[in-house]
Amino acid sequence: LGEVAGGGLDDAARVEVPAGRLAVTTDSYVVDPWEFPGGNLGDLAVCGTVNDLAMVGARPLYLTAGFVLPEGFALRDLDRIVAHMARRAREAGVRIVAGDTKVVPDGGPIVNTAGVGVLPEGREISGAAARPGDAVLLTGEVGRHGIAVLSRREGLGFDADVTSDVAPLSGLVAGMLDAGVDIHALRDPTRGGVAGALNEIAAQSAVEIVIEEGRVPVPRAVRAACDLLGYDPLEVANEGCAVVIVPPGHAERALEVLRAHPLGRRAARVGEVRSGPGRVVARTELGALRFVDEPAGELLPRIC
Repeated sequence: LGEVAGGGLDDAARVEVPAGRLAVTTDSYVVDPWEFPGGNLGDLAVCGTVNDLAMVGARPLYLTAGFVLPEGFALRDLDRIVAHMARRAREAGVRIVAGDTKVVPDGGPIVNTAGVGVLPEGREISGAAARPGDAVLLTGEVGRHGIAVLSRREGLGFDADVTSDVAPLSGLVAGMLDAGVDIHALRDPTRGGVAGALNEIAAQSAVEIVIEEGRVPVPRAVRAACDLLGYDPLEVANEGCAVVIVPPGHAERALEVLRAHPLGRRAARVGEVRSGPGRVVARTELGALRFVDEPAGELLPRIC
């Protein structure tokens, strides 16, 4: 995982903290299978926590890592997970400064990561900050992660391979903020997909969000898989895109910045925020309106 952080083999790491407020998050990651097209559990463990920090506008600095492994888990497989964690940490510019390992009788591997980032004074990005008139953006394609995991788990073959979109989004968010984009709300649509993320924002901000289904960037292979399996692409998990809510006057600048970044080339403006009850409505390509409910069950258990 790189050089030993301050503290060496002591019981705690000592780290430098820049001026400002701290953002802190933690998450536990388990996925079946632990390796899937486009990544493995290690990618999720770093990118997921880095992205949670980025979703409040923080600059990620440090991670800790805790491993819970079943008896007999092959060391070569653990090496692959750790190698992916190290690569993603370098990509995101964070340091993994502390860790622990436990062994249990059975089950699959679990990785817990806690993250710390720095948040400048005055920056208040929140799901409660969406306002009527705001534009709704997506930073990239949706549905890839969930379909990639499902295809490997169930042994499904599609005409075109679908790979997970797992990636750290901190650079993408920093680019918008550095360009002066006034971001009101951010969400990474993991479990529950875009539908879940938008419903969370609508409920927190007490607003209605209306999206245009035809503008949502869904890869052809993902759409075909969802049509075959009866899934709504808006409910499928993602690990490398974000919902972005900005004032209407900042939407074009945000899209310009996003599309200049490798992870944002398919960024799109997909809807708007309106006054109304806390709900999400989609306008279909035929012009009809439908409610987009928060997913009631887990579409793909153990995908992140």
